[in-house]
Amino acid sequence: MNTIPFLNPAAQFQNLRAELLAATAAVLEGGRYILGPEVQALETEIAAFCGARHGIGVNSGSDALTLALHALGVGPGDEVITSPFTYIAPAESIHQLGARIVFADIDPRYFTIDAAEVRRRLTPRTKVILPVHLFGQGAPLAELFEFGLPVVEDTAQAIGASAGGRPLAGQGRIGCLSFYPTKNLGACGDGGMLVTSDDNLATLLRRSRVHGISQRYHHDTHGFNTRLDELQAALLRVKFRHLASWNQRRRDLAARYHAGLADLPVELPLTAPGNDHVFHVYAIQTDRRDALQTHLAERGIPTIIYYPVPLHLQRCYADYGWKVGDFPVTERVSNRILPLPMYPELTDEQVQQVIDTIRSFFA
Repeated sequence: MNTIPFLNPAAQFQNLRAELLAATAAVLEGGRYILGPEVQALETEIAAFCGARHGIGVNSGSDALTLALHALGVGPGDEVITSPFTYIAPAESIHQLGARIVFADIDPRYFTIDAAEVRRRLTPRTKVILPVHLFGQGAPLAELFEFGLPVVEDTAQAIGASAGGRPLAGQGRIGCLSFYPTKNLGACGDGGMLVTSDDNLATLLRRSRVHGISQRYHHDTHGFNTRLDELQAALLRVKFRHLASWNQRRRDLAARYHAGLADLPVELPLTAPGNDHVFHVYAIQTDRRDALQTHLAERGIPTIIYYPVPLHLQRCYADYGWKVGDFPVTERVSNRILPLPMYPELTDEQVQQVIDTIRSFFA
């Protein structure tokens, strides 16, 4: 029995070893380690790829979210609407700025925020809508734009995806990207970026990431210390050249999973009309999730649940008074979802092993 890693960033390094080591050496020998030419070049490349004019490299996707909300003036007394079914970063960024987190339940078909639920939660205090492009496909941006409020796109899991024929991240006022190592475009450490076509916001964001500095030792605004390392930018530029083929490989693997699991009593992930899905995560649903997870693990296929405890039920938000039943779609999905191994280096044989193991569970 061969064990199949759930994630495998090391395999990607081995495939690109010579290119990545050469890029590393060039940066180290050049002696420019913070906000140098590699960062500037990556910002230009990623912004254009996302359909935006400006890219602003930062330390992480989480910092990108915080800076985006800060640039839009979010603070105490404001409300920001986001999803309860995602990693904590969007809610955390709202909390860090003293604003109130407002959750809207998700669409059961696509796991992204439900625009009808957003409409129900709009108030005069709503300052920003923060949808998450979850698992590799877009939230319903066209519907969200109709509300006339700034939209910050959390595109941490969906670089290279599109909605309505346009790239994600570049459609809202600001798009936020994560380069965490396991993302579709992952650094060899941490990293993130904001993209925007608003010239004034771009200027403010560049200033905010470096202590509010307009020129050295002159601080025009309150800011942060969150810069994308030159070394990570160089490595990301190497990897960025492969992103399109990696995303296509993810689509191909998803199609293989679809074909192999279609006749089983599980719900397969769906792609919303008009969306291009890049399958950061391939997640099935079943009422027998926990037993199936154990069955897979015992046969060398570990899995990780995204997300076992919805954000509204996390202990850190107990003071909000949210309870079980407040967001029923999110809670149902959290109890039934099972992500399967998904990364470009996964072989066809490994995918077939996963499929066969799942099929043996239901036999």
